[in-house]
Amino acid sequence: MSLNHTVAFVGLGNMGLPMAGRLVAAGATVAGFDVSESARRSLESAGGTTTETAVLAARDADIVILMLPNSDIVDAVLTGENGLLGGIRPGTIILDMSSSEPLRTRALAETVEAAGARLVDAPVSGGVKGAQNGTLTIMVGGADTDFHRVEDLLKALGNPAHVGAIGAGHALKSINNLMSAAHLWVTSEAMLTGIAFGLEPETMLAAINRSSGRSGSTEHKWPNFIVPGTYDSGFALSLMLKDMRIATGLAERLGVPHTLSDEVVAHWGAASADLGPTADHTEVARWLTLAENKKEGNAA
Repeated sequence: MSLNHTVAFVGLGNMGLPMAGRLVAAGATVAGFDVSESARRSLESAGGTTTETAVLAARDADIVILMLPNSDIVDAVLTGENGLLGGIRPGTIILDMSSSEPLRTRALAETVEAAGARLVDAPVSGGVKGAQNGTLTIMVGGADTDFHRVEDLLKALGNPAHVGAIGAGHALKSINNLMSAAHLWVTSEAMLTGIAFGLEPETMLAAINRSSGRSGSTEHKWPNFIVPGTYDSGFALSLMLKDMRIATGLAERLGVPHTLSDEVVAHWGAASADLGPTADHTEVARWLTLAENKKEGNAA
């Protein structure tokens, strides 16, 4: 069934561009905006239209999708000088699919509602391939009626689940990525131990993935991006670290224990400082090898 939506899509990066393309293919009318001219041209090649500003993209939309790096940019796009809220139609759904901060999302929802619109948070998991294939896991926070208004659109992108009130999606996404990051770190240390012992990585992964140690890191990240040495999952280390800090910050605010999580964040922070903001998050496995080699060199 063709989607009967007029969509503004703001943020045409590694994830946003294939997601916007899937909406075009599903029959939605999509006007996109990104600061990158090449990203705008790519959406046009996929059958969408683009505008010179986010405000223009959103002017005639019934759903505005934001796929942006963080809450600061989301706030600026919506409420900053010449922000979207000044020019959208009453009743518009603003669908924040970014990895934003859940408590800030709750506060932002009040501002959006005062402007006559509705805010729904719907961050995703599944990476670039999930965005391309329409298999993303989508964690949706918001009112029941708002979820039902966007459910058909979200099904064109993957598998939406209504997980709670506004902010719930962003909370769950950060928690998921904290867990994913912890899995990847300990998996990498364990795999490197086996390799140093003389085990072949493919042999280890085949056995582990039939055993209790398996995870997304052993089933997907190590075989697809780390063993081949491509480190090209499409999700930046800096964005993973941001999500981890959102989760531990939420735990701090809620008075929940987070000592081990803080240790994981510290390790990822050290890797990020060395590898830089553009590194793929799977490069932590490479960094661990480099760090060990450096330590051995210093010892010699």
